Amino acid sequence: EMQKWDDIVYNFTENSEEVAYTFRLTDQTLYSRFTINSVGQLERFTWSPTQQEWNMFWSMPHEECDVYGTCGPYAYCDMSKSPACNCIKGFQPLNQQEWESGDESGRCRRKTRLNCRGDGFFKLMNMKLPDTTAAMVDKRIGLKECEKKCKNDCNCTAYASILNGGRGCVIWIGEFRDIRKYAAA
Repeated sequence: EMQKWDDIVYNFTENSEEVAYTFRLTDQTLYSRFTINSVGQLERFTWSPTQQEWNMFWSMPHEECDVYGTCGPYAYCDMSKSPACNCIKGFQPLNQQEWESGDESGRCRRKTRLNCRGDGFFKLMNMKLPDTTAAMVDKRIGLKECEKKCKNDCNCTAYASILNGGRGCVIWIGEFRDIRKYAAA
């Protein structure tokens, strides 16, 4: 979760031309910057005028499951299990020995080949949605229409409702990754 600071005003913009997250400092004497490092960690630095250097003030993620794609494609991360990485239902580790030795970044593969028209889907509960970089979004259709659209596309690997059963559909094509299981509420 993003920490809230009194010295920062946040702004989130989403429209047909852009999606942007910006911030500005309320105290004009402070200098601060956010960076994302090479392993995907978000860091906030503040400028120290006395030391003439940037000091890390805050960083995240804090848990293994917060690191992007830590378990690889078709796997989910669950901090309540050991190992934390597990293949989703219908998939198995490509190399069981590597997986058991602690190298959980390996790949999961389907247990059975796709049949296209005869395939179905497993419901995953209490999960963070996978990375949507290669996903398609249709805000006009509901979950039933979303399922039908996905079943009619042999490359569709998953679908979900945007609004918990209301209108809006996300469809994943091909590999999907960065899934995390949360404790049931």
